[in-house]
Amino acid sequence: MIRHLTYLTYFFFCFVLQAQETDRDLLAIKSRLDSIDHYEASISLDILASFIKMPTKYASMTYEKDQPVSFTSDNFILIPKRGLDFTLTQLFQYPFITLDRGIEKRGDKPLKVLNIIPEDDQAEYTIAKILLDTTNRRIVESEINTRNEGSFKLQLYYNTRQSALPDRVEITFELQKLRLPFNFFGKDTQIDRQELRSLDEKKGTIILRLTDYIISRTGEKR
Repeated sequence: MIRHLTYLTYFFFCFVLQAQETDRDLLAIKSRLDSIDHYEASISLDILASFIKMPTKYASMTYEKDQPVSFTSDNFILIPKRGLDFTLTQLFQYPFITLDRGIEKRGDKPLKVLNIIPEDDQAEYTIAKILLDTTNRRIVESEINTRNEGSFKLQLYYNTRQSALPDRVEITFELQKLRLPFNFFGKDTQIDRQELRSLDEKKGTIILRLTDYIISRTGEKR
């Protein structure tokens, strides 16, 4: 019995030590993203949900370091703010620990899997799962569980191996958690409310396509 307890204690402390050390690959990606002071891009948006019919929307977006991403459009479009945070400052705003969860494959590509757990109750999320492309130093997938807005899953696609920011993003979210009236989708959007009420899980996917990037990094002149 004592021997079993000793083994359990050993594995417990190994787990704690593994979680306490911030992952080096994540720090390398964070450093790359931290170098971005400003970016702006043109975006097109489509929403995939069986009960929503919406034409493609167009907007422009602007990011300033340490500020929320902002966007403008001729008619308002609904975008979960988590989905616009391509630098993932939300995850790094407060002290956090990481836990290595091994490797998962997407196609033939192995990706490093981490859990990020905030150490401060002020963080807007409780836990995040992220998949890292360690070769090209970027995040290709994340699943963020927020305290008040449900969960968001982001899949990020890049046109080139050098790209630090994605050219296409798919955001899956829990629609009922957004607490916004449906007219925020725009007047040209049709909602099948009968189908909506019949669904147990009210989820949707937003597809963003980004073009015409203008990016400024630390030390560069605009």
